Amino acid sequence: MIEKLAENLINLKKEFASEYDGSSQIQEFLPLSSSDLFPINESELKLLHNFAEKNPIYYNSFEKTLGDIPCIVYEGDINKYWLNSIQHDSSRAPFSPTWIMSGYIMTLFAKENGCSQIIDIGSGDGRIAYCGKVLGVESFSIELDDQLTDIQKSLTENIDFNPYCFDATQFDYSSLNLTKPVFFIGGLAQMGGVELATGVLKKIKSESHLMSNSSWVFAGTISKKYHPDPKNMSGWGSFIENNNLKLIQSISLPTAWSFKESDDTQYVFSKFHNSNPN
Repeated sequence: MIEKLAENLINLKKEFASEYDGSSQIQEFLPLSSSDLFPINESELKLLHNFAEKNPIYYNSFEKTLGDIPCIVYEGDINKYWLNSIQHDSSRAPFSPTWIMSGYIMTLFAKENGCSQIIDIGSGDGRIAYCGKVLGVESFSIELDDQLTDIQKSLTENIDFNPYCFDATQFDYSSLNLTKPVFFIGGLAQMGGVELATGVLKKIKSESHLMSNSSWVFAGTISKKYHPDPKNMSGWGSFIENNNLKLIQSISLPTAWSFKESDDTQYVFSKFHNSNPN
């Protein structure tokens, strides 16, 4: 089901991108109701729309049918948040969001693979953690920038996804009482993602039980404009191999930065691999 949802979203994104004639900085869509292409719980879908409707980065919305699916298109501007996010001395990746629907599909994959908690690292406006909580998974959002954290706090009225304004490489993860966490790392490997992931992984390695039960999701790319990794895996191969992680699956999904690209963002799911369990 996950792969089919992702494929359907990519196909509609291609149609949307070819037809879109607006001038907004970012744009995405959400289906209006459950359908054969998107068999999503109606109450969960409503909560996804609530996130977009209440989020100040979106300033306009309108109905549009894509592939016979009635949708709402949301248009937005992240300039001031992008600029603010790169001003911090310890900032490793600027704010550029994945799509809300992409966040839903990723967290659904994590849930179906047995993850008990979602930790959204460098979380921006917290959409991945929000989607996780919509699906009933305990979620935590770690974001360095105070303006972005303020957005998150304004969206927790009905869905509390535990936003923290903190440097993720210095956060005390043992305080969260995690059991089988999945860490979502914001930022491409070539755009600060490796540095962010390295800092977080170093921080939790002292918690042996936490590391041994952890899963990791990285935003990757196969675009030729980014320097490739010798081990591939959409830029994360060397990091995964060097840190004793094992590739589970890669899923292609739309993001704000890949809207005009022919290749969408590759989300790389991995898990800690204990080669010596005894």
